[in-house]
Amino acid sequence: MSDFMKDAVRGLKKFFQPRPQYITRSVGCEGGERSLALTGTALPEKMPRHVAIIMDGNGRWATRRGLPRSAGHAAGTEALRDIIRATDDWGIEALTIYAFSTENWSRGKDEVQALMGLLLKYFNSEIDELDEKNVRITILGDVQGMPSPQKEALIRAMERTGKNTGLRLNIALNYGGRAELVRAAKSLATQVAEGKIRPEDITEERFGQELYTAGQPDVDLLIRTSGEMRLSNFLPWQTAYAEMVFDSTLWPDFTRQNYLEDIRIYASRDRRFGGVKTGK
Repeated sequence: MSDFMKDAVRGLKKFFQPRPQYITRSVGCEGGERSLALTGTALPEKMPRHVAIIMDGNGRWATRRGLPRSAGHAAGTEALRDIIRATDDWGIEALTIYAFSTENWSRGKDEVQALMGLLLKYFNSEIDELDEKNVRITILGDVQGMPSPQKEALIRAMERTGKNTGLRLNIALNYGGRAELVRAAKSLATQVAEGKIRPEDITEERFGQELYTAGQPDVDLLIRTSGEMRLSNFLPWQTAYAEMVFDSTLWPDFTRQNYLEDIRIYASRDRRFGGVKTGK
């Protein structure tokens, strides 16, 4: 283990405290949803089929505690474990998490190395449970562009869980939304050039079949933690009609209670998909 990772572990042991079971917090932008208190655990009747999460705020969480950024990423991994379990417990079909973008390679060398190390540690420690729970793992992004140890771990995880029929866990790694669209366009252009399809055969449905998420429902609910309000090149096609919740909680502090409250916000909204309901 590198000195950088050892510092992160020591920091976590000192500062990572048990989370409260009930919280009051503010979500959305000014003038948006009011402050909400979580006082129960009942699931809303209208649940999303596909949730996407931008796990933001690890660095700020660590900085506020005087810890290296790697400690924040390690704490974020702990938060992720429970969110995946909650998603599975609640019967949501698909969960897509933004773990590492193509732009993240520009971060400091130590931080990138720490992230890559956490990635290997996560798959080594979690793959048995995920497989036992019938979770199917799909990696969204350029797997071949990952370092060899990580690439091999990702491929093994997809192969091992490829026939599972439960929760679809999509992990965006070395991912860029625009790059995904370009990849799909090139694939369709090649098929046209080879005479396999005609240009007029290219529909929205056909285009969607070329994306990493082919065969899965579009995103119903997008959550971004830490209060930032942007998509950051994440799933531009799949989130076309997603409901968005910008949660002020830093990702390492995000619990299944936070998650449930954000789902309740989703359930309270009137989804019209560009149309107008009768009488409105």
